[in-house]
Amino acid sequence: MENINPALTVHFANLVDPRIVGKTSHLLIDIIVISVCGVIAGASGWEQIEVFGKARQDWFAGFLELPGGIPSHDTFRRVLSRIDAKKFQKCFLSWVKSITKVIPGEVIPIDGKTLRRSYDSGSNKKPIHMVSAWASENRLVLGQVKTAEKSNEITAIPELIDLLDIKGCIVTIDAMGCQRKIAGKIVKKGGDYILGLKGNQETLHEKVAEIFEEADEETLNSSQFDCFQTTEKGHGREETRTHYTTSASSLPMISKWPGLKTVGIVVSERSTPKKTSLECRYYISSLPSDAEQFAKAVRSHWGIENSLHYVLDVSFREDECRIRKGNAPQNFAVLRHIARNLLQQEKTKMSIKKKQFRSACDAKFLGQVVFG
Repeated sequence: MENINPALTVHFANLVDPRIVGKTSHLLIDIIVISVCGVIAGASGWEQIEVFGKARQDWFAGFLELPGGIPSHDTFRRVLSRIDAKKFQKCFLSWVKSITKVIPGEVIPIDGKTLRRSYDSGSNKKPIHMVSAWASENRLVLGQVKTAEKSNEITAIPELIDLLDIKGCIVTIDAMGCQRKIAGKIVKKGGDYILGLKGNQETLHEKVAEIFEEADEETLNSSQFDCFQTTEKGHGREETRTHYTTSASSLPMISKWPGLKTVGIVVSERSTPKKTSLECRYYISSLPSDAEQFAKAVRSHWGIENSLHYVLDVSFREDECRIRKGNAPQNFAVLRHIARNLLQQEKTKMSIKKKQFRSACDAKFLGQVVFG
């Protein structure tokens, strides 16, 4: 077999085949490789993967065994819906660790996304919700965890952090993840955190807000506070973001929050020809007071929305996907993440969408994406 990207051989080689041994005409690794390649080329369902596989059968035969030819869409569906989702995810994580070089100070945003069409009204199954981690410098998906039924991100985030190598990195999470247990887990694993604050931590939110509200202009401009400001213009509006950080030592509950050192605020002033609006967002952090570092990390957090969730919806049509049965929704989400990472690693300067189209049309380019 040709030297395929480790994602598709070494790190998936020990995945347990859910089918009866000796009664299969298609190898599990062949099914996974064809599925990944299909998704890379824009397939969003089993039928499309089958069509793509048959169209590229001669190409696949160059490095896969294909004892039974290209599987049918029913075979893809049955196998991917029965593969153990947690073990499939572990294979993905193993591959990501093999290709990702941890960058000291790298921002790792963690955020959730609902697969909207994954609900199954017939079995009263709600849409699944996946929590993902994104490497802002590497621009790769680091991992994902499905939230438990009747649960939320608070239970899934610690499970995801357990799977990640975050030593020396800055983990950013919105207000849902502002929990003492999560902060403690990040610090214990050698990372730092910046956590958004809202009403779910009402008392802490109020105390942090008081620190900035009670500071007059002279105090805000003193050495007690650090300040960094950015201004952006475009699309008929101007937005100025003023970032302040200061010591959290005056907070009465500081001892209850592992590693807590700093509180921060982002004051966003948006101006258009018709109106001006003002928004204040509060944060707590285990980092020393440094408004510029704080500003860059908070800004990087939105990379998971723009570079991952948006791409999954627009390029991979995730929100339109109606795959619902068994473990298939989670496993297909992992296929999309593998495809997203492989397309990102390919160095040609073009959008993910264009790379997908070229992969569908040009087997040589698809080989560059898959083989590296």
